[in-house]
Amino acid sequence: MFSLNVPIPSAVNRIADELAREAPPATVRPHADRTLVLKRLGAQSDAARLSARAREALAGQPPVAARVAGLVVFEDPPAGPAPVVALSVESPGLVALHEQLCEYFDPAEGIEEEAYRPHVTVARGAGAERVRSASIDTHRWSIEELQFYDANRHTPAGRIDLPA
Repeated sequence: MFSLNVPIPSAVNRIADELAREAPPATVRPHADRTLVLKRLGAQSDAARLSARAREALAGQPPVAARVAGLVVFEDPPAGPAPVVALSVESPGLVALHEQLCEYFDPAEGIEEEAYRPHVTVARGAGAERVRSASIDTHRWSIEELQFYDANRHTPAGRIDLPA
């Protein structure tokens, strides 16, 4: 499975790390594994073809602003333990990029298109309840790069600079 992700700035990882320390015994997403998924691109094995289509879809797109806006809790996630506690990311520009990519790649049912909510997962499961009402710092940043991610190999497989 390939996806197009937003690299997580170190300040956002620090916010997530602080929350994760309060979440035992929840399953905590390790610092290196945190992502902000922009669009799932599919299970096709031709990374070069997926990359070319994504670049075409994003041609001319400028950098977009983003902000950690608080916490979001997903009570009934489509996969894995519940609940999921995540940093909510507010970014109309990111949502617009997602919608544009959905015109080029089939949307993942139940989690994309209208259901798409930009977020960075912090913790899953029972311990996640402990951070549900935590107070967090906000952080603003400019998204100037996107990463292709190969979930089978757990590694970045390329990047797109914005403007594309």
